[in-house]
This record gives sequence, C-alpha cells and structure tokens, in this order.
Amino acid sequence: MNLDFKCNLSLLYFQLPLEVEVKKMTTMAETAAARSRTTTLLRRRGKWKVAMLAAIIGVCLFGLWTLQSRSSSLDLISTTRRPRRVDITFDGPSKIAFLFLTRRNLPLDFIWASFFQGVDMTSYSIYIHSQPGLVFDESTTKSPLFYGRQLKNSIQVAWGESSMIEAERLLLDAALKDPANQRFVLLSDSCVPLYNFTFIYDYVVGSPNSFVDSFLDKKDDRYNTKMSPAIPKDDWRKGSQWFTLIRSHAEVVVDDDLVFPVFRKYCKRRPPVNGRNGKLNLKLQKQHNCIPDEHYLQTLLTMEGLENELERRTLTYTEWNETASKMEGTGWHPVTFTSSAATPQLINKIKDIKNVYYETEFRTEWCRTNSTLVPCFLFARKFSDGAAMQLLSEDLVGFRAQ
Repeated sequence: MNLDFKCNLSLLYFQLPLEVEVKKMTTMAETAAARSRTTTLLRRRGKWKVAMLAAIIGVCLFGLWTLQSRSSSLDLISTTRRPRRVDITFDGPSKIAFLFLTRRNLPLDFIWASFFQGVDMTSYSIYIHSQPGLVFDESTTKSPLFYGRQLKNSIQVAWGESSMIEAERLLLDAALKDPANQRFVLLSDSCVPLYNFTFIYDYVVGSPNSFVDSFLDKKDDRYNTKMSPAIPKDDWRKGSQWFTLIRSHAEVVVDDDLVFPVFRKYCKRRPPVNGRNGKLNLKLQKQHNCIPDEHYLQTLLTMEGLENELERRTLTYTEWNETASKMEGTGWHPVTFTSSAATPQLINKIKDIKNVYYETEFRTEWCRTNSTLVPCFLFARKFSDGAAMQLLSEDLVGFRAQ
C-alpha cells in the first residue's frame, strides 16, 4: 500500500466523524431554532388567547351592565310604593304640625301668637325652616312661642329650585318624629289664618284626606322628556305648593328616593332674563324651564296612586295678578295685600268662596269635608306686616271668639 493511499484513508477516518458531528450540530441548531420559533408562536398564541378571553369577559360584563340598567329602568316604572318607615302606633288626640317655610325670620309672628293664644299645646306643633344658622329667640321673634322652633339642619333655599322641595321634606321629616302629629300644614312667612284655631283644627283633622292643589295641564311644557321612564308623562301634575297632608302621605314624601332625585336633575328653572346679557338672553330662554315646587308633590302622589285620597285643592288663598314687562314677557305673580287692602270686604270675599274652577281640566272642585260644603280657604297670602296688624286690630279673623 503506497503512502498516498494510506494518507487518504487516514483523512477519511478523521473526516467522517467530523462531518457527523457537524451534521449533529446543525440538526441541534435547527431544532433549537425550531423550538424558539415554536415557543414564540405559543407565546403569541397565548397572548392572543388572553386578549380574546379579556374581550369576551368585557362583552359579558357590558351585557350584564346593560341588562341591569334596563332592569333598573323597569323597576323605576313598575315601583309604585317605596319602603315605608316603621311608624309608632299612636293612640291619643291628634296634633296639627304647622310648618313655616321662611326666608329668614317670621315677620307675622304676632298674628300667629294671637292665633295660638289659649290653645292646648297638645293640639299643635310648630316647626320653622329658615336661613341656616338663624336661631329663634328674643332677638329674632316677638313671641316666646317660637323660641327654638327652627330646624337645626336647614339649608339655603332659592326660589324655583329643588332646594325648596328639600326644605319641605326636612320640615316633614322633623314633624314625623312626633307620633302625635297627624296633619301637616305648610305655610309661608306671609300667610295669615282666616279663622280661629278651633275652626281650623276641626276642619283639618275632621277630613280623612290631604288637601293638595293638583291638576293636569295639557298645555304645560315643563315636563322634561329626560325624566322618562322614571316619571311617566301621564302622571305629570301641576299645582300650588301649599299643602295640608295626612300622616301617611307625609311619610310618602319623606321616604321618596325615586322622584325627588329626578326632579333635582331635570326640573330646573330657566335663568331669568337680564338686560345686561343682551343677545345671550335669546339663547338662555331656549333652555327647558321647570319650577319644581309646583309639580313635585302632585306628581309624586299621582305616581303612588293616591289621587283618590286627595281633596285636589289647597287651603291657602292666593290672589294672582298678570303683569308684563319688556324683558320678562307676561307672567302671573301673587298680589301682596297692604294695610289699605286688608278690609272686611276682602276677608269676607275669600271666606265666601265655595268652589274652585280648573280651566285646564274643565273641572269645578266643590269644597267639602265629609260631604259637607265648607269654605275653600283657611289661610291666605301674601299679607304685609301692616295688613296683618289691620286684621288683628279689627278682629277680622275671629280670634277673640276662640
């Protein structure tokens, strides 16, 4: 065997294992690369699956939220009675709670002090909602009868705002804490009584119904469609805020957590016209206009199915005067009676009213209690200090016969 042949065999001997090793290394590298690609693909697929799962969960949660929202809306429509407070059973003489809603003090305190003079204090209670922080004492009222009668949780009230309703609810809530209070009369700081206490007590306590001025006005444009479905348009009512409620109806008002929040959000007074705003007034006057205190109680009791338990009239007389101005247009405003207007003729005219006509319903509301025809009004507003003094000095409301 020659030398060249031997060298070639030797090289082949060493080359074959080397090629095998190279092939193994190549195969291992390819395998590692493949594994890396597979791992990357699996990771990508894993992330995709997580994203898909998150999307599915999100869709499901959104669907559940939508169903819950619709269910809540349906509950708002179907709910006719809210949970009532557990009331204390009362067996004894009924009290009338006189609820004074005042801007600050009680300017006609002297006529009310005369009204309550000599009356058994187990027959009535007094509550005053006034300016926050105002205390009724010798510096703010002429009569000790009103000392400390103010609410401690009063709020700032603005005319035509939902704060008016909130103040009324606070008064009712305070009065409901006394189980003897069975009737609740809301009065303003310019109200006067037209009869003595005995007559008013027998009239109010003798009726099983509440007295709430309530009527349907098809021309009224104050209903905001955003109130639906919580407040159906068919239940929308209008009327005077000055009410006289039986206890169960007072509880409905205080326990209401359905209608009031909707009123607070969607029933708002349009900003008044201001000459300094110029053309901006045109834009402002296009805003929806709603006066909460002229609709809330009437609408709430209608939604509760309680209209058949109402005398649909107020016991407080107001004389209205239509006035017009360049900036404000035409509107109705309550007349303020001065001392010169507080005559026997005026008082007798009010006392002689035996029915109230509601033009929008073509309805005549005859004033009755227990089927007996009675005077429509027990109180009247708006009386100035001088007018109230005139009534008292001439005994035009019969307190001396009490």
